[in-house]
Amino acid sequence: MNLIKTDLPEVIILEPKLFGDTRGFFLETFQAARYRDLGIAGPFVQDNMSRSAYGVLRGLHLQNPNTQGKLVSAMRGRVLDVAVDVRVGSPNFGRHVAVELSEDNRRQLWVPRGFAHGFVVLSDSADFFYKCDDYYSPKDEMSVRWNDPAIGIDWGVADPKLSPKDAEAPLLANARNLPVYGQV
Repeated sequence: MNLIKTDLPEVIILEPKLFGDTRGFFLETFQAARYRDLGIAGPFVQDNMSRSAYGVLRGLHLQNPNTQGKLVSAMRGRVLDVAVDVRVGSPNFGRHVAVELSEDNRRQLWVPRGFAHGFVVLSDSADFFYKCDDYYSPKDEMSVRWNDPAIGIDWGVADPKLSPKDAEAPLLANARNLPVYGQV
């Protein structure tokens, strides 16, 4: 497996080793001991999958105080995936990492606890997979505005399709109850 560091030390890109021949391919998408050695300890308790059409933008989402770490990948199609450090007091507060995840590159992104997460679909459609280290908690769910100029994400899609919740999410400066650096 190839590990790629990002500008945010806690956020990492993983490239699982692909074994392919004329029959197709095989790759290991998760192995607890190997991922633990990389700092992704789990335990993972919930897997989620979404299917979205071109231009659908989901995010920026997080939970607090019951935070979640997410190991994410695109099983089919292409997405631009984004992790934003929203931990109050973090030296990287408001900074983000954006990476293309696709069925071709088979990359995974580790989005640690305390980071907001979102993605936009760049292909006709995409199947997106989440491996979560805590359960979904509707009462702890939060959003940050996808196009907050203080964060400055270039999503690469002119007019994304948003849920009403995502369209009305607060700017990072107005978000309440954000995680605190060193406490997640």
